[in-house]
Amino acid sequence: MDSVKSENINAKIVIVGSGIAGISAAVELTAAGFTNVQILEATGRSGGRIKTGDNVVEIGANWIHGPSEENPVFCLARRYGLLDPEALTPENQAMEVGGHPPWMTCLEILEEKKWADADKATRSLGFSVVSNLLKGECCVNGTHSLDEVGLGAFSLYKTLPGLDCTFPKGYEGLIQNLLSELPSDTVKYNCPVRCIEWNNTETESPVIVECEDGDRMTADHVIVTVSLGYLKKHHSTLFRPPLPLHKLHSIQRQGFGTNNKIFVEFDSAWWDADCEVMHFLWEDENSLVDKTLDLQSSWIKKLFGFTVLKPTERYGHLLCGWIAGHESEYMETLSDQEVTQAVTQLIRRFTGNPILTPKRVLRSQWFHNPWTCGSYSFPGTGCSSQDLKNLAEPLPTTGPQPLQVLFAGEATHPCFYSTVHGALLTGQREADRLLSHYSSTSTNHVLSKL
Repeated sequence: MDSVKSENINAKIVIVGSGIAGISAAVELTAAGFTNVQILEATGRSGGRIKTGDNVVEIGANWIHGPSEENPVFCLARRYGLLDPEALTPENQAMEVGGHPPWMTCLEILEEKKWADADKATRSLGFSVVSNLLKGECCVNGTHSLDEVGLGAFSLYKTLPGLDCTFPKGYEGLIQNLLSELPSDTVKYNCPVRCIEWNNTETESPVIVECEDGDRMTADHVIVTVSLGYLKKHHSTLFRPPLPLHKLHSIQRQGFGTNNKIFVEFDSAWWDADCEVMHFLWEDENSLVDKTLDLQSSWIKKLFGFTVLKPTERYGHLLCGWIAGHESEYMETLSDQEVTQAVTQLIRRFTGNPILTPKRVLRSQWFHNPWTCGSYSFPGTGCSSQDLKNLAEPLPTTGPQPLQVLFAGEATHPCFYSTVHGALLTGQREADRLLSHYSSTSTNHVLSKL
């Protein structure tokens, strides 16, 4: 990483959002010598969609996907000493899992059966298995239905080698370590941004950032790291003048959905010690045709199953349910008591044990979080690689004052969208974009004097 020339380090850079993208951009810029970097965070905490709760449960990001040398999150976690020894072994780093968590064990049932010769009941079971797999894929993609995922862009996602691993003491440990590399006053909390006025001609600085509290600050560059869900909902008021049409169309084409977790704690385990995941197969789901269901009575059926959190010494007797789409969004509107009741009835129905009762239930609510408006992005129908490039394109790209507004965040990465490492890399990308800009500016300034 090149440092910039001394006359340029006072350039004022404002970063909107203190998630992993914003923090990584700030770390890169301050390490390079910029002394005027400010992160504005709407909430009272850093991390964004990285959020660790009680008992070290991950309300947000769960795994390091592809923990190998190519993954910057893995390399940072290793450097900070945040991982279990098993995650650091060469065998773990070399394992190819195709980008999926260990949910798809139902595939074994499909592979074992000779469906052409199967009887009606067996074929019906097969369709129920496929229906469950589709629910799991909806969770992986963060979408309501795979019909919403664009086939043209589906292959853009790239996986990294390595068996997905977790942070023993919580994902937020990564955030805290990164923040420790910044000056203590870098992040201003509880400071939502109302409007970003770019191409400004009234002051020396081309950008004015107006906060919800009425405070207005000037900047040479603003790095916007808000979620795609937030952009979809608020772009018309967030930018003045409005974003160019090609960028707006790309924001609309890219998908952004909801994947929530429901943690269910018990006093003791009623599942086998070697159990990793439980899938729920419904007999009446033997058709792959989408049905219009009454959310109030059937939302719980979108929960594809539970993963068992291990080790028990860390988590206790804890299950994590996964649910995506409109049913997931509806679940967020229910009371804790209603969610607990639905989960309890589900477990009793499938186990046949009428007295099984959870000790506690905790769920995420990413769709109704006003600063995220969902979980993560996916390539929507009609989306192309050009749309991902458009999302990452700075404004303006040319002219006397280029790079006034830059964009980072998982949705702006061309092949690692929806991941933490994708978000981190985009923050570094925009920091490097500014470093290159000032390095070339400095070079041109020297040349002009020769």
